[in-house]
Order: sequence, then structure tokens, then C-alpha cells
Amino acid sequence: MNAEIITIGTELLLGEIIDTNAAHIARQLRTVGLNLYYKTTVGDNEARCAAVIRQALARAEVVITTGGLGPTVDDVTREAVAQATDRPLELRPALLDQIASRFERWGSTMSENNRRQAYVPRDAIALENPVGTAPSFIVETAQGVVISLPGVPHEMKYLLEQAVLPYLRQKFDLHAVIQTRVLRTAGMGESRIDAALGDLLTGSNPTIGLAAHPGQTDVRITAKAESKAEADRLIAPLEVQVRERLGDAVYGTGKETVEAVLLQHLSASGWAMAVAESGTGGLLTQRLSSAPGAERLFRGGFVANDPPALAQAMGINADGISEEELEDLARRLATRLVAQTETEPSERRLGLVVLTFPHPSAEQATSAGGTVIALGTPTGLALHHLGFGGHAAHIARWASTQALEITRRWALSSDAEIPRLRSE
Repeated sequence: MNAEIITIGTELLLGEIIDTNAAHIARQLRTVGLNLYYKTTVGDNEARCAAVIRQALARAEVVITTGGLGPTVDDVTREAVAQATDRPLELRPALLDQIASRFERWGSTMSENNRRQAYVPRDAIALENPVGTAPSFIVETAQGVVISLPGVPHEMKYLLEQAVLPYLRQKFDLHAVIQTRVLRTAGMGESRIDAALGDLLTGSNPTIGLAAHPGQTDVRITAKAESKAEADRLIAPLEVQVRERLGDAVYGTGKETVEAVLLQHLSASGWAMAVAESGTGGLLTQRLSSAPGAERLFRGGFVANDPPALAQAMGINADGISEEELEDLARRLATRLVAQTETEPSERRLGLVVLTFPHPSAEQATSAGGTVIALGTPTGLALHHLGFGGHAAHIARWASTQALEITRRWALSSDAEIPRLRSE
């Protein structure tokens, strides 16, 4: 059985607001095992809304709309659903009384245009909205059902959980669930992961999908089964294969971040760290300072727009430095960073330096630059030189992720010394 989500609102088409409703509904549909194949967004135009709803009913048994149930003239969902399902609108006095009583409880007077919200398509199942003024409704047709929910997120979420999901379970005897497990990887590009997992990407249940982000790629394993436990059993052997093929590139699962995992490793081995970064807008410092455990392990960071300014802030003269000299500067900065880091006597000190070039700017469509990363302790230092050819807007996220991942890989095998790391 298939579903389609239709989000209604011109403000969505214009990019004035971000559509979070469709994402929430999609996640909830997984809990009842309903396949979602399409999401559609349409503006506040009755004819176009009606056409989209008809199209959705032709390819899905369950159509869920969100938005357009307010009292104003541009709230056209009621009329569009009525048109698409060939039935007139009718006033429901009970809904009108509910709306009026809600305004009364709020100490406000109901406007005449709020009467529009008490109209629903003929024979629709009305859903009272106790957390707002926009009643929802369900229209059952020979093709499938149309469920219309408010666009206000907290109202939509309440009615989805309290009314819509129970209705779907009972109406269509839904017992299955769709379970997803996300393996988080870093330092290994999407193409390399695709090559490593190619033969696993063609399965039908469970399925594997990839989602690339600057510096990291998510591997999503999804299974449909009669219970969460059964879905987990389907996922487990495939997860084992993925982990075997990707090795240490997998740093975590779910919503875990590479910075949080890194700090866990450092905590286990008694390290504290500080950073120095240029050309990243302080993103590395921000990510580390907001990760769990930062208050115990992160000793702060130096941030500057370019390498010379960073060096000056740390007491090193780097005027007129060329790109070719950045590696030497990174070494000097890492050494100074470790020396300047104030830690407890029992702590081991780690310094991480990130120098990006060229400095990203809004005018640059692409960058042919890259990043120099230096990782140092009181007893050793390792250097990485990484090329970057993507959009300048992504270099800060990419560079900070690469630096965190390099440090995590080191922490997996570290002792009191910096192991010899391959320079790139």
C-alpha cells in the first residue's frame, strides 16, 4: 500500500519557509509500514491543488495533505479536495460550535471568516482539532482516502498521532513497520563507498541507500517487517557486511556526530585537545565546543580569517607566507598550540590545526584550494595536505569534518605517541 504527501502553500514554493511537515509525516508513516513514493508541493491555487490531489489518488491509496485549512481566502484545501473528489462542501454545525467554544475559552471573539473552517466535503469524516481552530477531515473514495491536516506543525503532529495513524491502522489493517538504521561514515567518498557496497545496493528488503554530505556519507539500511524486532533482524546481517567492507570509515550510527565520537575516544585514553583554524569561520571550534564531553576535554580554539592572522594571534610571525609554506606553518602552529594548552598535569595534550585556502567567499562558485591539517602532541606531529575542488560554501564543513575524522582515526590506535600518519 502506497501513500503520497501533498504540502500546500505558496510560501513553500517561494522558499519563504522550509517544509518540515512532510519530513515528520514521512517518518511517522514508517511506523505503520506505509510505503511513501511521492511528495508534492503546490501553491495556494484551488485548481492546481485539485489537479495534484487527483494525480495523487491515481497512484496512491492514501493521500495526506497539510496546509490550507485556515480561515482566509487563500486557504483553498477544503475546496480543492471537494473538487478533486466530486462532492460539494457542507457546513458541520458541530465543528462550528467547537471553533466558537475554542475562541470563547481564549477570551476572543470568533471572526465571521472562521465559519469557513467548519465546512468539509460531503460525507467526510471530521476530525476535531483540540489544539487549534482548523478541523481536519478524511474523505474516503473508491480510489483511496484523502486526509487533510493543518499546516501549523504542532496541530499537524497532534492530529497525525492522535487520529490519523490510528485510523490508518484500523482502516487498512496495517501491522508492519519500516525500520531504518543509519551508519555514519567519514573520510571515504560516496563513490568509493558505492564501489565497496555495489552488489548490496540492489536488494529489495532490506535496501541500502547512500546520502552524501561534505566530508562524510551516510549509509541507510531500511527494512519492512511485521514488527520492529523482525525488521531489526533483517537489518542486522546486512549491517555486519557493510561494517566489514567499510571498516573504520564507519564512526557511528543514527544521529551520532564525528566530533562526539572523537571526544569519547579521547576521554577513554586520557587526552584533552585544543584547536587552531583559519578560513573555516570557527566551525571546528563550534562543533567541538557543543559536543557532549566538551566541558571536560576541549580546551578551546584560536580562530582567524587567514593563516597569517591565525599565526599572529598565536605569537608567530607569518607575514607574506605563501601557499607552499603552509605546511611548515601548520607544524609550527601545532607545536605552539600544544605548548600553550593549559591542562591538568595528568592530561595528555593534543593540538589540531586546520588551514584552508583559498578563504571561502560568496563570490567564489568553486574552489581549487584545499586544507592543511596538523595533528600534534608533546612527543610527535603528523601532517595531512588535502585537495578540495567543491563549492566554496562547503569548504568549512568539509575541512572540519576531515580534521575530526583524521583525529578520530588516530585516536583509535593511539598510545602516548603520535603514530606515523600518511600525509596526503
